[in-house]
Amino acid sequence: MQNKCRILLQGALIAGLFAFMAACSGSTQEEQEEREALDFLYAGMPLPDSVDYSREFWEANVKVTLKARHEMSWGERVPQREWQHFVLPLRVNNEDLDSFRIVYYDELKERVKDMTMYSAALEVNHWCHEHVSYQPSDSRTSSPMNTLRSAIGRCGEESTLTVSALRAIGIPARQVYTPRWAHTDDNHAWVEVWVDGMWYFLGACEPEPVLNLGWFNEPASRGMLMHTKVFGDYSGPEEVVSKTPCYTEINVTKNYADVAEVIVTVLNADSLPVEGATVDYRLYNYAELYPIASKQSDARGKSSLTCGKGDLIVWASKDGKFGFRKVSVGKDALATVVIDKDSTYTDSFDLDLMPPMGKDNKPDVSVESVRANRNRLAQEDSIRNAYMKQAFCQDANPDSPEALARANWQTIVAFKKKCQDTKLADDILATLSKKDYRDVTLDVLIDVAESAMGDAGNKEIKEVLFPRVANERLTPYRATLSKYFAGMTAEQLEQ
Repeated sequence: MQNKCRILLQGALIAGLFAFMAACSGSTQEEQEEREALDFLYAGMPLPDSVDYSREFWEANVKVTLKARHEMSWGERVPQREWQHFVLPLRVNNEDLDSFRIVYYDELKERVKDMTMYSAALEVNHWCHEHVSYQPSDSRTSSPMNTLRSAIGRCGEESTLTVSALRAIGIPARQVYTPRWAHTDDNHAWVEVWVDGMWYFLGACEPEPVLNLGWFNEPASRGMLMHTKVFGDYSGPEEVVSKTPCYTEINVTKNYADVAEVIVTVLNADSLPVEGATVDYRLYNYAELYPIASKQSDARGKSSLTCGKGDLIVWASKDGKFGFRKVSVGKDALATVVIDKDSTYTDSFDLDLMPPMGKDNKPDVSVESVRANRNRLAQEDSIRNAYMKQAFCQDANPDSPEALARANWQTIVAFKKKCQDTKLADDILATLSKKDYRDVTLDVLIDVAESAMGDAGNKEIKEVLFPRVANERLTPYRATLSKYFAGMTAEQLEQ
């Protein structure tokens, strides 16, 4: 009887504990899902993302992401690993984040709600092409919504937009990047999409009748390395190229090309293994030996890479010493690099490097499908052109800030009206890039102008008009910093 009472008491205490925990948390299943999703994001989030964007911003995006998971027909079929790493994250690359997912979820949902997952992936790409076409630009990556507003983007921006659109409706997607082609001077980015248990690829904003088809099928089959950065601590089947606290860089080259592994042993001048040497796998491109992957040698002096079957230069270095050698991947399974050279080393020699052989890896597509897709592309071009005619400044000189700003032209006009010094306004605008015109805000321009008022006649003032330091998101920081450092001398600022 005593034991029975003890068991009942223990059971009551446990039940009470669970009830207490539930009461304290006050959480429903929906709230629990939201909390777990937020915890996952914050656990691997780059520090600037946690500072630049409020918790309310992340909460709102998590709510929409979970809504898509429950509303889309394929949502519950996506495994937790793929959902966490390839649906939940907003960040695709180094773009500015925005509320694209919140704003466009309903529109995208209506467009694909009665489709299969495969057809929905194709349809989302048509939607992206309807809004955006390719145009090269600088290395700063526009946010998805700014890319939409501008109606143009380089491949990195098109793929960022397309990944964002696919993730918005609960389809796992990731941006794939080849740092350099092996056969020509260039690089490229595109999209991989997870459909019913398999990864497929597509050209972003370049719709085709089927997946695994793009203009780059043959170039990718000759690629040396294709990789993607996965948000968080990812443990998937792919080879890990590198890992940081925020992302895992994985190797997806075998999805496109024949691959082989090369194992490199790094030795010093005494033929002893070197631990902690930087081992660069370099590809000749743009008249330089570009590192497509960089690793560290282990305690045995070993480093390895799986890549396309072409020629590379393996370059190892540590403590001011270096060594290098040519490796033919697929032929040279093992390679040794001796780091016995320093900055005084000079030599000249011929270097023959061969890219991988290409292969025919295009899927079968019917003539009817190609014709129908071509007709859709023409229709989508007309929709985009109509938008540009309506949203862009049509009367400005083609090289003027108003024209270069595209859909952001009214910001430029408003700034010129608000800034009383016409020359100062022109000088400030002249410091901006073409892409800056497209997404700069009025408060940023006013902030720069007000900081220069009264000094506009000084020759030196032009040197400090630049609102940008590198590729950061432009913000109106000058007034805040001026108040913070008011009254301080140059010497005090340096300290």
